[in-house]
Amino acid sequence: MRIAITGATGFIGRHLLARLQAVDETMMRGEPLEIIATTRGASDKPAPLPRVRWVTLDLQSPPDDPLRHLSFPDVLVHLAWGGLPNYRSARHLEAELPLHEGFLGRVIRDGLKAVVVAGTCSEYGMQEGRLSEECPSRPANPYASAKDRLRCFLEAMQARHQFQLTWLRFFYLYGSGQPDRTLYSELLQAIGRGDPVFDMSGGEQVRDYLHVTEAAGFVSSLALRAANAGVVNVCSGQPRTVRSLVDGWVREAGSSIRLNLGHHPYPDHEPMKFWGSNEKLQSLLEAT
Repeated sequence: MRIAITGATGFIGRHLLARLQAVDETMMRGEPLEIIATTRGASDKPAPLPRVRWVTLDLQSPPDDPLRHLSFPDVLVHLAWGGLPNYRSARHLEAELPLHEGFLGRVIRDGLKAVVVAGTCSEYGMQEGRLSEECPSRPANPYASAKDRLRCFLEAMQARHQFQLTWLRFFYLYGSGQPDRTLYSELLQAIGRGDPVFDMSGGEQVRDYLHVTEAAGFVSSLALRAANAGVVNVCSGQPRTVRSLVDGWVREAGSSIRLNLGHHPYPDHEPMKFWGSNEKLQSLLEAT
């Protein structure tokens, strides 16, 4: 089986590569697993990895035959996306969306049989409570709107082309290699500097956090299954207050840093309390 991954050097991509490298051949029923991972160019030079072949792929100037360039994979895991973490930038709709529609549309028209694409829980917008895949999408920022439109584009393509689509709605991920401007990374940086205090919000927001290594395992299983799963929440299914999460991270780090609660206001671009239903995800994993 051959799997291609765009965005392979990103936060999720690096952990997905590690997970796929660890796939036991017995899981593959004796078939070898070949991994094609993409980089954007010389400035994005990754280290060699066993069972991984690196190829250069810049979506802004893609090769004439991108599917051939990716060695005609059985499934493409599409994690690439630019312009983050500025979720409110018009770039997502004006630049990113056309790039990804053009690239994915081309490889599907050329015969790609299965694609797994990274979406976001932000597609649910400002809805509160437990969110399942049956909830309507109501994106409230340009990033979420662009992702939601890409999903609709791919679903419309299924009326004309035979391919399997799995759309991953990632909730809040954390772990090693996370971008600097995230709660988890900022806390660890403060602990590493020896700061006595960590400034944060009141911490009463309810969120659904999942360690990135666990998420990568879910994505690996779904990609190997290469099924027409549609929208799938990638989440823990467990609501937690942000304060309880941060308290746990502080304990894990063995730190005595004090939390300065209420220093930052609550974000106005997210609902106060929401988490994901993982029933569909668990059902799919049990079927693999």
